Amino acid sequence: MIKRRKVLLLGSTGSIGTSALKVARDIPERMEIVGLAAQRSVEALVAQVLETGVKQVALTDEAAAAKARALLPADVTLHVGASGLVDLVRASDADMVLVAIVGVAGLAPALAAIEEGKHLAVASKEILVMAGEAVMEAAKRKGVDILPVDSEHNAIFQCLEGHRGCEVRRILLTASGGPFRQLPAEQLPDVTLAQALKHPTWTMGRKITIDSATLFNKGLEMIEARWLFDVPMSSIEVVVHPQSIVHSMVEFTDNSVIAQLSHSDMCFPIQYAVTWPERVPNNLRPLDFARLASLTFEAPRTQDFPALDLARHAGEVGGTLPAVLNAANEVAVEAFLNERTSFPSIWKTVARVMEKHQVIQHPGLEALIEADAWARRVAAE
Repeated sequence: MIKRRKVLLLGSTGSIGTSALKVARDIPERMEIVGLAAQRSVEALVAQVLETGVKQVALTDEAAAAKARALLPADVTLHVGASGLVDLVRASDADMVLVAIVGVAGLAPALAAIEEGKHLAVASKEILVMAGEAVMEAAKRKGVDILPVDSEHNAIFQCLEGHRGCEVRRILLTASGGPFRQLPAEQLPDVTLAQALKHPTWTMGRKITIDSATLFNKGLEMIEARWLFDVPMSSIEVVVHPQSIVHSMVEFTDNSVIAQLSHSDMCFPIQYAVTWPERVPNNLRPLDFARLASLTFEAPRTQDFPALDLARHAGEVGGTLPAVLNAANEVAVEAFLNERTSFPSIWKTVARVMEKHQVIQHPGLEALIEADAWARRVAAE
C-alpha cells in the first residue's frame, strides 16, 4: 500500500521550502503539504497557501502576520510569532515536520514535533548542532525518525542503509570548497560580500552561502553527523570535491567506500526523506557519466580556513560549546552581510567567543538557550 506523507513545512519560502514544494508537485501521490510557515514573506506564503490549499500557517514576524490576515482565505488559521511555530506543529495533522528554518528558531518547533510523535525531516543544521544530544534522546524515547535533508547527511544516511555502526571506519563529508577554494590566504582579508555570495555550484540563502565560503557549514555538518549517526568526531572527515556530484561517502572496516551521487538539486534528498524507506520515480535529471568528464578531490586548507578545526574542537568538547560556536558564527556572518566586518573576522570572532565560554555538559533546553544568548552578546561586543 502506497503511503502518502502529510508534511508540515517550516521555512516554506526559502530555498529548501520551495524545493520541497517542487517535490510535492512531482510526487503528489506520496507527499501532501498540510501546513506552511515563514518569517515575513507574506506574498510568497499567500501564493503557496492558494496553491496547496493548506488550512494551517504561521508567520513569525508580527507585522507580516498583520498584513497576511487580510490576504489569506477566511478558513485559514494563522499562528503568529515564535510561539506560533510550536502552536502550528501541535495543531497540524502532519505525520512529518520538515524544518528548514535557519538558526535557533527551528529548535523549539522541532522538539515540539518529536513530543507530538511526528517524524522530523531536518534541513536546519542548527537543531542538531545546538541540541543533538537532547533531540536524539527525545526521538528515541518517542519512537520518532530523524531524517536528514542536508544533501551530505542524506547521502550518508543512504550509504549506511543495511550496515551496522560497528562496520563504519570513517564518514567522509564532501565540500565544494566555496568560491575561495584556490584564493591565496593573503587575499582573504580583501574578500567582498558580492564575491562571497557567489557559490560555485549551489543556489542557497545568504547566510548558508557565507557559511559555505568560510567552511563553517561543513564544520556544523561534522557536529550534526556526530549526533545523527552516533559516531565520534574523530571518525568524521571533510574532503573537498568541487564538482558537488558526490554528496558524501562512508568508508567501512573492510576499506570499501560507498558514495551517493546526483546532480546538485535539493529535491533529491528531500524526496528520499519523504519516501524513505522506498525509492520512487520522479522527473529529476539523471546523471550522464560520459559528460561528467572528471570528479576530483582534495584536502581542505584548514590552516587558511580554520572553521573546521573550531567545529571539531566544539564537537569533541560537547556540552554548550557547539551552541556557542553556532551563535557566534551567526552574529559574525550577519555583521559581514551588513559589511561591518571583514571575511576573516568571522573565524576570529567565533574563536574568541569559544575561548571565553564556560562549558556546561549535558545541558537542558534552558541552558542551551542561555548559552546561545550569551554567545550572541559576546560576539556582538
